[in-house]
Amino acid sequence: MHADSWRRNYRGAFSDAFLDGDVIAERGTVWAERLGQQQPDHLTLVAVCDDIVVGFAHTIRDADPTWGALLDNLHVSHQFKRLGIGADFLKETAGHFVAHRWPPGLYLWVLEQNTTAQAFYEAQGGRRVERVIAGPFPGGGHAPSFRYAWPDIAMIAQHEQAEQR
Repeated sequence: MHADSWRRNYRGAFSDAFLDGDVIAERGTVWAERLGQQQPDHLTLVAVCDDIVVGFAHTIRDADPTWGALLDNLHVSHQFKRLGIGADFLKETAGHFVAHRWPPGLYLWVLEQNTTAQAFYEAQGGRRVERVIAGPFPGGGHAPSFRYAWPDIAMIAQHEQAEQR
């Protein structure tokens, strides 16, 4: 799923040779390492439907002294998008922050070309706070990217309540 998401959304930023190559094995190695180690400063959430993983989110506590925790990955299978899974990941992450007394800030990086993701994060109350040329990416390459932030993770819950009114 991670490789499919990259192939669909990161072409032009990541090298075609990398995306057309064995990106599945590369991502498999990364995830085996992440999931094989107990890391109290990492939070990985997984969504499953009929015993099939349909989405995941991975957050790293205290990744940045100003912005707080890094939502390093949030991916949902293409056929399961727009069902609320991504929003649920953000709500669950916020709940974890509160329950475990993590610092309140959350941020992530979105490629400038990934306008669908930008619209999603803005709909969840994320604010675009910075633009950089990010990289090098796996396989090489650089591309404009935006930092989206929630200085206080409670903003996610407050945004949801405001949307329901």
